[in-house]
Amino acid sequence: MRRLSLQIYVTFLGILLLFVILVSTVWWLRPSDSQEPALHGLGTLLSELLPGPERPVAELHTVLTRLSGLVPASLTVYTGTGTLLAATGPPLPPPPPPWTHSSWRHARGIGPYLALVLPDGRWLLAHWQRPRAVGWLVALGLLAVAMTLGAYPLVRRLTRRLERLQHQVEAFGAGNLATRVAVEGHDEIAHLAEGFNAAADRIQHLVQAQRTLLASVSHELRSPLTRMRMALALLPSGERPDLQGQLAHDVTELDELIGELLLASRLQTLDHLGQTEEVDVLALVAEEAARTDAEVRGDPVCIQGDRRLLRRLLRNLLENARRYAHGLPIEASVTVLPPHGACLRVLDRGPGIPAAERERIFAPFYRPVGLHEPQDSGVGLGLALVRQIARHHGGEVWCRPREGGGTCFEVILR
Repeated sequence: MRRLSLQIYVTFLGILLLFVILVSTVWWLRPSDSQEPALHGLGTLLSELLPGPERPVAELHTVLTRLSGLVPASLTVYTGTGTLLAATGPPLPPPPPPWTHSSWRHARGIGPYLALVLPDGRWLLAHWQRPRAVGWLVALGLLAVAMTLGAYPLVRRLTRRLERLQHQVEAFGAGNLATRVAVEGHDEIAHLAEGFNAAADRIQHLVQAQRTLLASVSHELRSPLTRMRMALALLPSGERPDLQGQLAHDVTELDELIGELLLASRLQTLDHLGQTEEVDVLALVAEEAARTDAEVRGDPVCIQGDRRLLRRLLRNLLENARRYAHGLPIEASVTVLPPHGACLRVLDRGPGIPAAERERIFAPFYRPVGLHEPQDSGVGLGLALVRQIARHHGGEVWCRPREGGGTCFEVILR
């Protein structure tokens, strides 16, 4: 956002520079008709101070020198035909012969100078070298300073509000659906903040309704599943054992799915973990690895966390590795992550996961395209829960390729 403030600020300075250029151009190119009466009067007044054409040139030069001392200007007098009579300093170039009225002139290397036609036909040329230029430069300099100092607070006030809006939008996008923007003023930025708050309200209500519906449906499904399990238990064991086995498997899978949905819904509504305790990560990994015959190595490290959720994270990773390892060994390791964290890795020698799918597999119910899946392929929420649990413990999870083939799931816990 600071780039935007600089762009606006530079735009102000560019406008100032354009203003200076335009004013200077208009000043040098302005029509002289409106000034001609004043310049004619000035010429008449000066003719009373100068010796007449019949007086000696030396007397004219003396008067010009005295006038040049009173006003810091270079003075030059020409005859009506362009013959130089007297000058203080380098003579100024006379106007071209057709020129018959007083005006401001401009010469290369000299700049602007005043050409006055006197009543007796002579020309008096005056060039102010410093006061006039300095005055303009001071005026333009003060204008530049005023705009430079005045524009920056305005620009920063505008962009600071946009920065606050940006931070709140980022917080909302990160999952904090309760984020709202303070409405300041009554301009377009205030209307934008009001629009964001209204949209955030609608999104929060929709998401909350979806979570409530998901949790309610999951709870309601538990009752018919319990009845189905009881009905299976009451069936004679000798009749259609294959059908009974398939029904029992389906009921178990549905029960696992409901459990995963309930846990996912609960984690989505949690802003932070409630009751935590000190958990020995290496010991917990060893307990869960015994269920899948995984090889465990690493360093003892303890973190503050929810033991039950961390157990679910480990179980989902190890079960996922067992599912795709096709009987090949599974490895799990724990390393210390200073100052108070742990790095957990679960490795297998399965077929691996394509690079384009390594992030998508953490989405709920996502199935990698073209990846061969065993019959007991799970309910599709295991890795999504792993990421949720890791983030609730201040960490993250990544899927990486394993050297020599296979997959490595790396989890950071803090």
